[in-house]
Amino acid sequence: MTLLCFVVRLALLTFFAFSPVALATAPAQAATGDVYVHAGANFRPVSVAVTPFAGDDGAEKIGAVVANDFARSIFLLPVNPSSFPETVTNPDQRPNIDAWKRINAQFVLTGRVLRPDAEHVTAQFRLWDVATGEQVAGEQYTSEASNARRVAHMISDSVFSRATGEKGFFDSRVVFVDESGPKEKRRKRLAVMDMDGGNVKYLGGSDTLVVTPRFSPSAQQVAYMSFGSADPKVTLLNLETGQREAVGKFPGMTFAPRFSPDGQQIVMSLADGASTNLYSMDLRSRATTRLTDTSAIDTSPSYSPDGSQIVFESDRGGSQQIYVMSATGGPAKRISFGDGHYSTPVWSPRGDLVAFTRIKNGSFGIGVMKPDGSGERILVEGFHNEGPTFSPNGLFVLFFRDSGGSGGPKIYMTDIFGHGEFLAPTPNYASDPSWGPLMH
Repeated sequence: MTLLCFVVRLALLTFFAFSPVALATAPAQAATGDVYVHAGANFRPVSVAVTPFAGDDGAEKIGAVVANDFARSIFLLPVNPSSFPETVTNPDQRPNIDAWKRINAQFVLTGRVLRPDAEHVTAQFRLWDVATGEQVAGEQYTSEASNARRVAHMISDSVFSRATGEKGFFDSRVVFVDESGPKEKRRKRLAVMDMDGGNVKYLGGSDTLVVTPRFSPSAQQVAYMSFGSADPKVTLLNLETGQREAVGKFPGMTFAPRFSPDGQQIVMSLADGASTNLYSMDLRSRATTRLTDTSAIDTSPSYSPDGSQIVFESDRGGSQQIYVMSATGGPAKRISFGDGHYSTPVWSPRGDLVAFTRIKNGSFGIGVMKPDGSGERILVEGFHNEGPTFSPNGLFVLFFRDSGGSGGPKIYMTDIFGHGEFLAPTPNYASDPSWGPLMH
């Protein structure tokens, strides 16, 4: 992965022309744009006009990526360019605010793209608040030209944060299982992509089958279950070096790995006869700790953001349900009590929700609940939804859906309120997504 050479966040008054009035009005605008406070029946996305970026080489591409980010963001709505009341020729000049008010735009984004040399690209933007007529954000990013898509995502993140009051999520990646070939002989291999489906890279390896890849908090490692000649094992892949290694030497099948929030431990399942228990491993010392000791099947563990607790699924009560326990083991508390079977729990990075798969009367729902089990709501339902994973800001969920028949699974995105749903474009069929952290 090639990182940004440098990112310059200019705060000079001479460049951004922030005024005391603009700064004073910022909290009020954040309140009116806070879509999460008003996420009920009266929800309305924030409208943003993405005007064409000035410049020749790469300007149109960066502007298109930004507009596509907003179109898929659920909380931001790009204004249809056919309704633009003016052509912005100077991105440093304040737009005709009254004209933009007439088409109900809440923000106007202007920008330019420069090429300081053959190897680099520089993008500048300004965000104008139509309500106040003031510039409320402005930044400049310089990177290697090959990273132009990342620059666009970083612009999107900055605008999303300013318009909604929440962290962005566009400059992130997703690791998943790419599935190709006929259904009866499908090839499954690891792949990684930008969260919008761009920049797909295959992660190589000769595994005959891989499932449940999981990003580390640093986004430099992936843990997954690999089927080889021996027992299936949890395997670590270093994305920088390509090095792979089995996690521990357990006598049996290990699967369903998940990193701790600090990236120093992995929790996973070990199948031993008819029972499956949870184990954690310190990646520095390789010391292992047994966390559960039952005759049940305990699996799909996920750490809380502070690393103090683990949520997991277990059939210890007779059917698949969700439980929470200390990250060091001990008694577990059941938190799922609705009709049906509950599985694949994952803790939100915000700490406020647990996402899950619910199977009820043959229908597969993706839902969320609070860590104490209250406030359960189903976001999407149908055949066959599974495997939720949270965005870095905890406001969106990716999952995969297999509609049956001769086709295969595809990855979809929804928000935690169920306002919208989008297909995540992938080259082939795709399953088991894991959303990584923000790159910047």
